[in-house]
Amino acid sequence: MNKYTIDATGKKLGRVASEAARLLMGKNRPDFVRHKITGGKVAIVNASKAELGEKKLSQKTYARYSGYPGGLRATSMANVIEEKGYGEVFRLAVYGMLPSNKLRPKLMKNLSVKE
Repeated sequence: MNKYTIDATGKKLGRVASEAARLLMGKNRPDFVRHKITGGKVAIVNASKAELGEKKLSQKTYARYSGYPGGLRATSMANVIEEKGYGEVFRLAVYGMLPSNKLRPKLMKNLSVKE
């Protein structure tokens, strides 16, 4: 299994996340198949030095739903960074770019984010 490192210094969040998702799925390899994990381990370094706009910090929201009426909770990106750090923002971005099937949790275990 290959190991990849992505340096997020001065790069946009979405560009880094899409590159990480592509490497996790193994789309850069000639033996890529959709139903198997052919990618490698991906490490994103210097996550806190990524380029995040002020507008995105205040307007981007992450929602979660408890399943009960009135149970929708939304937090801004600034609050997520304050509570859990930059790594959580990158994890959520990559998570959203992976296919929503049984492989997604297994692929996410191959991702590590260092601030």
